[in-house]
Amino acid sequence: MLLTLASGQFLMTLDSSVMNVSIAQVAADLDTTVTGIQTAITLYTLVMAALMITGGKVGTMIGRRRAFAIGCVIYGIGSLTTSLAPNLAVLLIGWSLLEGVGAALIMPAIVALVAANFPSEERPRAYGLVASAGAVAVAAGPLIGGAVTTYLTWRLVFAGEVVLVVVILALTRRIHDSRRESSGSLDAIGSLLSATGLALGVYGVLRSGEWGWVRPSPDGPSLLGMSPTVWLVLGGLVVLRVFFWWEARTAAAGREPLVDVSMLRNRQLTGGLTMFFFQFLVQAGLFFTIPLFLSVALGLSAVETGVRILPLSLTLLLAAVGVPRLWPGASPRRVVSWGLIALLAGVTSLVLSLEAGAGAEIVTVPLLLAGLGVGALSSQLGAVTVSALPDTLSGEVGGLQNTATNLGASLGTALAGSVLIGALTASFMGGIQANDAVPDDLSDRAEVSLASGVPFVSDSQLEDGLAEAGIPTAEANAIVEENTDARIAGLRASLLVLAFFIMAALYFTRLLPTVPAGARTTQVSEP
Repeated sequence: MLLTLASGQFLMTLDSSVMNVSIAQVAADLDTTVTGIQTAITLYTLVMAALMITGGKVGTMIGRRRAFAIGCVIYGIGSLTTSLAPNLAVLLIGWSLLEGVGAALIMPAIVALVAANFPSEERPRAYGLVASAGAVAVAAGPLIGGAVTTYLTWRLVFAGEVVLVVVILALTRRIHDSRRESSGSLDAIGSLLSATGLALGVYGVLRSGEWGWVRPSPDGPSLLGMSPTVWLVLGGLVVLRVFFWWEARTAAAGREPLVDVSMLRNRQLTGGLTMFFFQFLVQAGLFFTIPLFLSVALGLSAVETGVRILPLSLTLLLAAVGVPRLWPGASPRRVVSWGLIALLAGVTSLVLSLEAGAGAEIVTVPLLLAGLGVGALSSQLGAVTVSALPDTLSGEVGGLQNTATNLGASLGTALAGSVLIGALTASFMGGIQANDAVPDDLSDRAEVSLASGVPFVSDSQLEDGLAEAGIPTAEANAIVEENTDARIAGLRASLLVLAFFIMAALYFTRLLPTVPAGARTTQVSEP
């Protein structure tokens, strides 16, 4: 039963990480551009984030096991469509839309089904295993995707997902489902408002790297002199404020809301959701920056990159399973705090190790520490959020939980990318302007042509580009050297931002309980 639910979580996460290392091959196969495939990745995240709350409510209405099964069917159809896609349009329908809708039904249902199938004292271990399955998929995805794409074809990954969906569906009969808690109609207006607000905000964040956060990029669009990112995020916040007003009004009128907003007054639930947001923000940022260092700065293949990331999966799984087993009575607040400290130690040690000429071995110890940290968080947070409220509300809690994780992941990737490029640009421009080996006219030309951001490229790629441009060898070598230093500066800046968010998360651990689920009665308190 637990294997079935963990397999579902693994499946939801796998193809995103696979697609990230297969972008170039998929684009060539479908006769489209890298931008087109990146659009598909963006829309997949967007659909999931926008529909998670609604997906959780649907599970409450029709039954969590049924929602899980229906989600698997939709997801399987999407995977099959993706594996057979002849062009980008079909890929968007199969992967971005159908798989996104399926995930929005599956992921909240997993949270609720763990609550329905395990007593409260066993939930930390169960949630830890399920959460670690998703994190392992993120780490193993580049290895699986790189190997299959390199030696066979990326389509086999999605075809394999169809087989896995069939196996999961066959095992679903063994999952116990609690009785339906709601037989009312779906709050259509609330669903529309929540989906619109979340979609606007997430889309703005996802496009921030291209458009800029506040000031528009030199080649990007602008509205009233500001980046569209600002307006989309603000618009999303306004719509979500209207959503909360509507939900309160619906409940006051005696009708069933999409989400009982009074749940968010629960201190423990708010703390758990906040920690989920920070965990996935940092996790996504790490899985953005470290593969860039390995694959671009060091020139490792997708398979070699995946192998180097595996230490994180190892310690993550050990911590997620081992902490609840060895210390079942440990304080969730203490475990999460120590997990954040381990995560901070991993990020900090990587920042200190990054320097020109450093090899792939420098990521091993930081990833081991980061894995321990993420595993410690994974072992506690699922039980913290679900045990904050009666089990009858676990479906809604699952929707909120997965909304928080998707928001965190999208913001983490966008922040890591924009800070990386911003710091890289500033360092590179300053370096070539101060370098006597680079003539002033060449420095000025570079500043104009790269004003929108210096691309994150390897030394060999830059050398080839400079040779094609006819730049003399001595000047080209000086530029390559500055690019190497700037690339390290960009990576460090990106990791330091993640370290800042880890320290912010440590402050919010005060919202977490000190007694584990199963050893206390459910308490509802004001934040």
